[in-house]
Amino acid sequence: MSVRTSHHIPQPLPTTRQMARRLMLLPLAGLLAACGQSASSISERAPRVGSAETLYNNGVDALRSDRYLLSVNQFDTLQRNYPYSQYTANAQLMEGYANYLLNKYPEAVQQLDRFLELHPTSTDAAYAFYLRALCYYEQVADVQRDQQGTIEAMDALEEVITRFPQSPYARDAQLKIDLCRDHLAGKEMLVGRWYQQQNDYLAAAGRYQRVVQDFQTTNHVPEALERLVEVYLDMGLLEQARKTGTVLAYNYPSSKWYTDAYDHLRAHHLIKGVESKDHKQGRNVFSRAWHSVF
Repeated sequence: MSVRTSHHIPQPLPTTRQMARRLMLLPLAGLLAACGQSASSISERAPRVGSAETLYNNGVDALRSDRYLLSVNQFDTLQRNYPYSQYTANAQLMEGYANYLLNKYPEAVQQLDRFLELHPTSTDAAYAFYLRALCYYEQVADVQRDQQGTIEAMDALEEVITRFPQSPYARDAQLKIDLCRDHLAGKEMLVGRWYQQQNDYLAAAGRYQRVVQDFQTTNHVPEALERLVEVYLDMGLLEQARKTGTVLAYNYPSSKWYTDAYDHLRAHHLIKGVESKDHKQGRNVFSRAWHSVF
């Protein structure tokens, strides 16, 4: 299942909306008041080339009324006809935002990259990096498919945190990184289960081990440990199965996966030292016990 929670047009967080509204008012405080033309009077098919100010106002009006394609056309026309205007930088950023709302993520990224290349020290750079990261994040594919997009999303989100750790976007970026990591762990589990069903226990063990070693903060770890117990038992590696069961007991004694592992180990007369009471020794046992397995 994809990280995305819905299929409708993604709406930005409150901080993103606030930033967009602020940008709509730039670069002059009285910009919108100077334009008497309403969005409904603008031709969507063939926008007229007016002044840079008029085109910017038209784009803002269209964006306010959810006419995102028209907004893109107006901002693009402004950039092509007035590349050195005081409105051009904001037009680049707002066109990226409008493309994001249209689900045209590659186009949005291209526009945002252009803005960041030309205006690296802009006060809106943090917002641009964050919006760029959202474009990658919205393209994260279902775990059934290739996860290169998830990796790209993580890289973009981590760049937001690295460059702007004190910005209002850093916290949300970290939350999304955690979701991406859970997504990648889910992919590893999916592949591992398939190998296990094919009786390719060594390949399955490799996938489950990666989940435990590289994605320890995800919700997939208890299952990965239990699956490792099963695989080790099938491979005849009884001591490794027992030690893995110990890791599971120490860290997840209330998990249903521990119950399953307990039953498997008991059936093989390997239950000694795996009782759940041992988990009181603390979570630091996880690392010690896990490394003792390998």
